[in-house]
Amino acid sequence: MTGDARAFWLAEPGRGEIRPVTVGSPGPDEVLVRTLHSGVSRGTETLVFRGGVPESQHAAMRAPFQEGDFPAPVKYGYLNVGVVEQGPPGLLGRTVFALYPHQTRYVVPAAAVTVVPEGVPASRAVLAGTVETAVNALWDAAPLVGDRIAVVGAGMVGASVAAVLARFPGARVQLVDANPERASVAAALGVGFALPAAATGDCDLVVHASATAAGLTRALELLAPEATVIELSWYGDREVSVPLGEFFHSRRLVIKSSQVGGIAPARRGRRGYADRLAVALDLLADPIFDALLTGESGFDELPAVLPRLTSGELPALCHLITYPTGE
Repeated sequence: MTGDARAFWLAEPGRGEIRPVTVGSPGPDEVLVRTLHSGVSRGTETLVFRGGVPESQHAAMRAPFQEGDFPAPVKYGYLNVGVVEQGPPGLLGRTVFALYPHQTRYVVPAAAVTVVPEGVPASRAVLAGTVETAVNALWDAAPLVGDRIAVVGAGMVGASVAAVLARFPGARVQLVDANPERASVAAALGVGFALPAAATGDCDLVVHASATAAGLTRALELLAPEATVIELSWYGDREVSVPLGEFFHSRRLVIKSSQVGGIAPARRGRRGYADRLAVALDLLADPIFDALLTGESGFDELPAVLPRLTSGELPALCHLITYPTGE
């Protein structure tokens, strides 16, 4: 046995706690990872924290190394960066990313970790899972050179999409959000910003990530005729009204869903999950992604931090969790 570790559990909706965990020794094809950082994905994890995962989606929403079941008790999370302390020689001492919950140490199959490139700091690498979502969305969206693009919703996912699009040749990219403070995020990413009422229309493509009915309505309004909204929002147990009257049919608009749980059809059969994650990690060599890390707390603070993220008291994009040295 390698000894004890500690993990964050949702004990009941709205209340989390740190629990002791016993971690076994890794087998021949496994690694022992000591966590350096994890990230709180404010959208999905706060939905889980408040108990908002619909029963019909319990299986679809399971994280790869989740323990317990929704709504609680459950150990949930998927943005983890650590260092390999035991394992195959090629991984020993390497910094790796894994889709693992918030835990100080853990053992997983060696195939479940991805080496973080040398030029990507461990703290920034926690964004890999969200940037992977952005990559998949843009595989679904297939933007063209010179497109007029709006990203509605400047949360963690929307900002990640905008950050990837910022380098797209000839594109006009505008990040749209009801919070004027998100203008500084857009500026750091190198894209335009607008409040919803002032957003520029006639778009070839709109990516919607606000998780609100008002945001989806505005996304449709911003489209040029026969253009597409890529719907990235996860609404959980909330019903959403979609304006399918008025101009929707006459302008032949399209709403297309995108979800990171599957490879986009445009790349399915040619690219796998490891390929997609590797693309995301390579993109993270760009320091502009540091604009998405908007808060930091210690691991022991998680039970107090998640309620504040859920209520909006902490208006974070990705909230970075830092772990005690040597634990």
